[in-house]
This record gives sequence, structure tokens and C-alpha cells, in this order.
Amino acid sequence: MTKVISLFNHKGGVSKTTTTFNLGWALADLGYRVIMVDGDPQCNLTGMALDFSGMDDFEVFYENNPGGNIKDALKPAFASQPILLQPVRCLEVTDRPNLFVLPGHVGFSEYDVPLGIAQEMTGSLQVTQNLPGSINYLLQETAKFYNADFVLIDMSPSINSINQNLFMLSDYFIIPCSPDYFCLMAIDSLCNVFPNWVDWGKRMKENRVYAEAYYPVPSTPPKFLGTISQRYRPRDKSPAKSFQKWIDKINERVQMKLVPTLRKLDMLIDIYDVQEDGVTPDYNLSYISDFNSLIAQSQKHKVAVFALTDEQIEQSGKILETQKGNREDFKQVFLELAQKIIDRTSK
Repeated sequence: MTKVISLFNHKGGVSKTTTTFNLGWALADLGYRVIMVDGDPQCNLTGMALDFSGMDDFEVFYENNPGGNIKDALKPAFASQPILLQPVRCLEVTDRPNLFVLPGHVGFSEYDVPLGIAQEMTGSLQVTQNLPGSINYLLQETAKFYNADFVLIDMSPSINSINQNLFMLSDYFIIPCSPDYFCLMAIDSLCNVFPNWVDWGKRMKENRVYAEAYYPVPSTPPKFLGTISQRYRPRDKSPAKSFQKWIDKINERVQMKLVPTLRKLDMLIDIYDVQEDGVTPDYNLSYISDFNSLIAQSQKHKVAVFALTDEQIEQSGKILETQKGNREDFKQVFLELAQKIIDRTSK
């Protein structure tokens, strides 16, 4: 059964896209079939996976692959066309079998307003009854077509109708975090956002019109897999003191405020790892430091940071040896992260 995991934080600049790409690659390395969905109209994941450098590349791609992106694939539903939604023709990432990308589209954001209207009309207009469930239907059919084990959704840093829909159709979710004040505030904000989104799902389930829609609306909220602390500078392979301060504050806010909120909403999995005291749950899935210059090489060669060859690193001597060590560290980090996700979604 396909497991749909969304990566979401409405605070931008937390490396959601980079994490999605590298996590997808790690899962594929472990033998799983993975579809990465670019749900962000900025299309950074699409550009990273397909080596697009500018809008001209996107324009040519869209012209040569009609229907091969999330916006065009959903058009029959949003344009009220009497056509059943079909699986999206995903593209396999070069040099990584079993890893696919469902391309995004800058125009995907155009669906936010009609989707928002449909989601708040509570079925008073039957013409809109199939919109709220259309994205879920599209992703499920695409996952079936590719026999995917995992679907990873890279969401935009926004609180809008599209993200509400993507979040609620997911089975699980991860919150990537950067060590700063604004991410701390974002955790507080999510404690208000998630109850509203879950309440919407309950209203959809109870509404007869949406219950009878051809594209049903998922109403079960996703389960929290954990946070990821990233984008910090390391010192002796641990976060430097200035970054550790914010990481500790964010972890505490998750423990004391977010988790109790999620518990009330039945959005927690049964078992988490525990901290060093052997009792306190550990809701942090992984610590991922800055990629530094490796990220530029990763994007240049369309491969995961830990899959770069010595030649692709494009350094020599002592610098090359240092980067090779960093590459192996990132490989261990992402493979361990992937295994944690496999374990936590299998229970």
C-alpha cells in the first residue's frame, strides 16, 4: 500500500525541497519505488530533479509533455470537463531507477481560489463537489500506475487551500525546521492551523454531497512522523552553540505545545524513539547540517548530495578529501532517516 508523506512548514527557507529530493533518493536506494510530487508553484523540486535552469526550460517541457504536470493533469476537474482524471506521466530521475518526479507548474496556484470556494461551500453547489477530492484521486491513481511505495509531497510555505488539501490527503507528515526565531513562531502557528484543517476534514466527511462525490475527500488526518532539524553549521559534527540554542527551543516547543495539540487530534503514531533518559519521546527524526558547496554540485549534476562521485565534486587535494568525508556523513544521515520513516510507517 502506498504511503503518502507531506513535508510542510509554512516558514520558508527550511530546505523542504532539498530534503524531499535526497530523502526520495535514499528510499529508492533502499529498493522502494518513490514519486516526489512538486506541490509548490515555485517548482524548485521540478527544476532540481530535471535540471531546469530557467523559465524557458519549463516552457519547452510543458509544450513537449502536455498533461505531464500537476496543473494540467487536474484541469478536467477544475474546468468541469466530462473527462476522468488520468495518472500523471511522471519522469524518472536520471541515474536513479525507481525515483520519479511528478512535475509542478507555476499556474498550480490558480486553483487555490476555486478550491477554497469549493472547500467552504459545504456542498451548496454540486458543480464544485468533485474539486476537494480531485487532487487525492489524481495522486492515488498515479501511485497505482507506477506501483509506488512512497509518495513524498513537497509543499509550498503557505497556509492556503491547496496546502490544506495536500496535507489532509496525506497519511503522514514531517515538519522540516531551521534553527531560528521564525521557525519557533511557525510551530506556534501550526498549533492553530492543524485543528482548523482537521475540522474541515470532519465537515467534509459529514456532508452528504461531498460523501457522494466521484472524487471522495479524505477525512482522516495524517500522522506526525517528526521534525527534521537542518540548515545549521556544524562544529565537530554537532550543531554550533548558536544554532543548538534554537534547536533546543524548537524541540521544547514541539514537545510542550505541538504534540499535545496533535494528540487531541489523533495525529500521533503509536511509537517514537526516546531521548537519552530512556523515557522522554524524541520527535526529531534527524539532524542535517548545511550542505555548503555540495548542494551546488548536487543541483548541477541532478543527484543526491551523497550520490556525488569524486569527479562531480570537482575538487582536489585536501578539499576533495574533506568533501568526500562530508558526502559519506550525509549518506549515513539520509539512509538512517529513510529507515526511520520506513519503520515508523510500517507499525
